[in-house]
Amino acid sequence: MAPPQVRHISKCTITPRRTLEETPPPKSCELTPWDLAILSVHYIQKGLLFFNPSSQKHPSNPIVHLLKQSLSQALAHFFPLAGRLKTHHSSPSSSHVFIDCNDAGAEFIHAAADVTVSDILDPIDVPQIVKSFFVFDGAVNYDGHSIPLLVVQVTELVDGIFIGCSFNQTVGDGTSFTHFFNMWSEITRRGGEENVCISAPPVTQRWFGDLVPSLVCLPFSEADDFIERFSAPPLRERIFHFTTESIALLKEKANKDCNSNNISSFQAICALVWRSVSRARKLPPDQTTNCRLAIGNRSRLQPSLSPHYFGNCIQTVTASTTGAQLLSHDLGWAAWLVHQSVAAHTDAIVRATLDAWVKAPTVYHLSRFDSWSVMMGSSPRFDMYGNDFGWGRPVAVRSGYANKFDGKVTSYQGREGGGSVDLEICLLPEFMNALELDDEFMDVVSNSVVFLP
Repeated sequence: MAPPQVRHISKCTITPRRTLEETPPPKSCELTPWDLAILSVHYIQKGLLFFNPSSQKHPSNPIVHLLKQSLSQALAHFFPLAGRLKTHHSSPSSSHVFIDCNDAGAEFIHAAADVTVSDILDPIDVPQIVKSFFVFDGAVNYDGHSIPLLVVQVTELVDGIFIGCSFNQTVGDGTSFTHFFNMWSEITRRGGEENVCISAPPVTQRWFGDLVPSLVCLPFSEADDFIERFSAPPLRERIFHFTTESIALLKEKANKDCNSNNISSFQAICALVWRSVSRARKLPPDQTTNCRLAIGNRSRLQPSLSPHYFGNCIQTVTASTTGAQLLSHDLGWAAWLVHQSVAAHTDAIVRATLDAWVKAPTVYHLSRFDSWSVMMGSSPRFDMYGNDFGWGRPVAVRSGYANKFDGKVTSYQGREGGGSVDLEICLLPEFMNALELDDEFMDVVSNSVVFLP
């Protein structure tokens, strides 16, 4: 029997809905070094699974109409998402990339698939059809010159609905993505009422520190000079659930191992994953290995940026050691390395890295990630389960094809809250098979979550 397919029912462009009294937005949005450095990275692809909010099926489901209406209102607040990227060449060897806030609009796709919520949640590995709940597989952020910066696909299932967003990362990071999703769901929950005021308006003015925005550009004349089209090898993708209780015990053990009270729950989780994946890969004793973490800068800057700053404000910090050191020491030793890398990321370091980038601009390529390390992305602090569109909380968060490679770990809050965590781990099949047999890892993991409507 052929696997189920996603059928596209309709597609349209959604533009911002503004009142005549509103002040028009800026005509352009400048991009910072953090924005430009990820031009060759894939779009963010993340979405939410819900039980069916309506008994009415396509093609005239009123829920779909409401989502279009509320998206239009959300774009009035998050106006950069309705624009397109544009490049101005100030010299033959210099590219100034920015967002043209031209209200070209976001794309909205209404789709359907003959699968159930259980078909998505029950398999051990994330089923392949989840990737079809998103568009722009393989698209990189630079492609926002010619394609929308935001595409929403609403896929009706047999007993549920999936709302997936493909979100250009030059517009914003994971914090900004979650902020947009939270405000869109808030508008929808209130019935898409006219002239809606949202509870947390975005701060759309970009932060450049002490840099002169006009000097922030790329030393390339052609996109081919810095854009890479990365394709991941076949991977296994699995969601591992960590209960509040198991995380508390893990944190306690990590702190006890190194006689400390400073290691956080997430740092302990990172250490566990780093050690366990390294064992699964049979890491050679003299091989250098890294645990990389995407880390937010908003609260680290002095003065701090608003948590509602809409743009990129993240960097990667790295804990590094050899295979012999990592696996001969205990959990707390590895957790302390992770803790030190986080603690060292100060305001001075953040500003210094911006200055260094301007002197030697670089664009990150996914192919540069080394195969002996792990990369911890996203955050369990992102309130994805708070996205109530008016028919209850989501039952799961899932992601698409984008930005995945051997060793990529994406963290989400657990659905039951209370500090629980879900990790989406991507590994080559032989390494995932070995991870599932790793006693230290599996003793902490719990897969006993019950998803309720």
